[in-house]
Amino acid sequence: MAAAAPTLDWERELAEQGYAVVAGCDEVGRGSLAGPVSVGVVIVRAATAVELPGVKDSKLLRPAVREALAPAIEEWAAASAVGHAAAHEIDALGLVSALRLAGTRALAQASAMVMPDFVILDGNQDWLSEPEQGDLFGASLPTAAPAPWRLQTRIKADMTCLSVAAASVLAKVERDAIMTGLAQEFPAFGWDANMGYGTAGHRAAIAACGPTDFHRKTWRLL
Repeated sequence: MAAAAPTLDWERELAEQGYAVVAGCDEVGRGSLAGPVSVGVVIVRAATAVELPGVKDSKLLRPAVREALAPAIEEWAAASAVGHAAAHEIDALGLVSALRLAGTRALAQASAMVMPDFVILDGNQDWLSEPEQGDLFGASLPTAAPAPWRLQTRIKADMTCLSVAAASVLAKVERDAIMTGLAQEFPAFGWDANMGYGTAGHRAAIAACGPTDFHRKTWRLL
């Protein structure tokens, strides 16, 4: 039986609680061996937004369907953006901090158009918020200004919340386009098919050719 389509039910509940502008946020590329991690953000005016048929978690859609939906999502959303953190940034910062960097870039771009009151983050890990820091003696260190929105993680939000599903589609389409473009420069790695993930063919090409500057060199590539 096919999974139920995501809806705006939770976004509308949030609007009734006073969070009129809701952002859905999702990442792609976390487990890839090459290329960026990418974070999509889709902002909706929850009380007045209408359902957008056909949108699902990007993993459940064929590439051609995702690509056809992306312009419709951008038109439907009050604001949207995709942010990226490159492989060298993942190596330098670590994966969680790189996800935060990509998400911050996406939210900065989208919120410049419409500022959200609430952010729904897919999953059970808040990789987007600045972590609280302390010194060796337990005293707090200065941190960044608090975000102007409330954030909550939600497991399988990409399956149930339309704003998050839409964000996953935009992120997947944009990241896939990046990897397909890079595949023309580095055809041996098959990035137009595997999108940088660790397939047998991709790992064999790394063994034969060595990693590129677009590989995450701190990762176990072989």
